[in-house]
Amino acid sequence: MRRDSLFYQLFAQLPQTLFDLLGIDTPQGYRFESVELKQTAFRIDGVFVPPDPSGTVYFCEVQFQRDNSFYERFFAEIFLYLRLYRQTFSDWQAVVIYPNRQAEQECFEPYQLLVNSDRLHRVYLNELGSLEALPLSLALMQLTVLPEAEMPTAARLLAERTRTEAVPRPEVIMELITTIVLYKFTELSREEVLHMLGFTTEELKRTRFYRDVYAEVREEVYAEVREEVLQQGLQQGLQQGLQQGETLVVLRLLRRRFGELPAGLEERIRQLPAHQIEALAEALLDFTALEEVFAWLERSS
Repeated sequence: MRRDSLFYQLFAQLPQTLFDLLGIDTPQGYRFESVELKQTAFRIDGVFVPPDPSGTVYFCEVQFQRDNSFYERFFAEIFLYLRLYRQTFSDWQAVVIYPNRQAEQECFEPYQLLVNSDRLHRVYLNELGSLEALPLSLALMQLTVLPEAEMPTAARLLAERTRTEAVPRPEVIMELITTIVLYKFTELSREEVLHMLGFTTEELKRTRFYRDVYAEVREEVYAEVREEVLQQGLQQGLQQGLQQGETLVVLRLLRRRFGELPAGLEERIRQLPAHQIEALAEALLDFTALEEVFAWLERSS
């Protein structure tokens, strides 16, 4: 699982996650950054920069593999940052996120004083508590460490909480849930994951996945059609070509869902007028089997 990328997305989209971990109210104006200290090629996973120099800067690191020199590197990064950007803050705190206690290094010397100080907060995701009781931001973190067998049920629970609770930016949380599950179930398509999470057709159409895939297919097909029409040099052909392109978009999306289409079905779709092609494009995500496509065509004829 590419956890660095995943946690970067989580902090960038929901910066209140760090303060939920610390159990404090989210202060206003903080900016999340991933900072590279070029003099030594050090990189800190996350730096939460205060809005003015009187605030506290927070350093955050996600550590899922045991590294017995981790604290040596982490504190070196922190103190180099403090030296370089001292004018931007008045105090500092650090947070390390582990999946469990077994991932933490065994010996803290010679940094034991810092490790055990109130400046460092060590978080073990498997000890955060139940998904039902956690804030959604922390429940998303815990979702990353669940066994594969538990993840579908837990992900559906979080998706349902996102729908029913008054949460800011629910579309961002839905995207993050989907991404976490995709990292675990690499053999599934994003669409299959969305259906596994119980998305309705309308919710699916509002996801970035649907918009991106539909736009991608349209762009591919229209590029092919325009090239063909421009070679012919006919304005009338351009109009007909664009209508044909809409048909090809629908056919390609259907193939992505059901594989190769029967020749008779493809021919019927190619014969549809423009307004019915548009209606079919809207309806196709409702279909779970090819029989439903035939039924739609019968009702629309």
